[in-house]
Amino acid sequence: MSINTGKIKKEKTIKELLEFSILNIDKPSGPTSFDISDFVRKKLGLRKTSHFGTLDPKVTGVLPIALNRACRLTGDFLGHDKTYVGIMRFHEEVELNKIRKIIEDKFTGKIMQKPPVRSRVVRQLREREVKRFEIIEQEGKDFLFVAEVQGGTYIRKLIDDLGKELGVNAHMLELRRVQAGIFSENDPESVNLYDFEKAVEEYSNGDEENLRKILIPAEIVSRIYPVVMIKKDNLKQIYTGKPLMNKDLVKKEDLETGEKIVVFCESNFIGTYRVVNEKDIFAKADFVIQPIKS
Repeated sequence: MSINTGKIKKEKTIKELLEFSILNIDKPSGPTSFDISDFVRKKLGLRKTSHFGTLDPKVTGVLPIALNRACRLTGDFLGHDKTYVGIMRFHEEVELNKIRKIIEDKFTGKIMQKPPVRSRVVRQLREREVKRFEIIEQEGKDFLFVAEVQGGTYIRKLIDDLGKELGVNAHMLELRRVQAGIFSENDPESVNLYDFEKAVEEYSNGDEENLRKILIPAEIVSRIYPVVMIKKDNLKQIYTGKPLMNKDLVKKEDLETGEKIVVFCESNFIGTYRVVNEKDIFAKADFVIQPIKS
């Protein structure tokens, strides 16, 4: 089952959207991901914001940012596949066919990667999956490439390791993230900082149209996990964290124990749950959101 987030957006007031939405910011080169997140928070006068996956300061592209209560869903959007387009430079002349052969043999599929020195995680070998690593064109020692990788893969390190494998060394000149999980640079809501600021200024002057256009209801998390619909009968208790009983469901669900789900009552997002299948208990809450007052 899919949830119509466009319909949800139309039904919500702008204040409700600002309380539980996501922005797909096109990050420019220069500021850190935290800088962009904090900039959004201050411009909109929000309590908090949270970005879905760090981009290095010089890297541009897709940087989803959760607003207010949507920050509770940050973990649900992290770790998904990412797609990048970039330019790598080899320090010596090397044949294109040789590069492609090494990529196919050693840098596609499951690879072992150690995070770079400047990373914030423990520097130990980790398995990551490179689903696509393709050279698009060449100009001298510079190569335009596209890489689709598992979340947590370091592209700069991938290029460095490739250069060392070829014995010529290499480094990354430019990098742009074009997709992060379900968010893409081609989404109609994708917005650069200039147009974001302009929309906020218009909103402060009483025109909410352009700000509304770029806000993505956080109910879009329903594109990641199975959707389960519940009845209205016990909503008061469910909002306080009561486990979901089989009798609360609109229809019987056949889902595996441990599976994560998103729960709705009609078009209202209730929360995220884990299926437990314990006698009459169907699932227990990870995060339940109280009704948002307009």
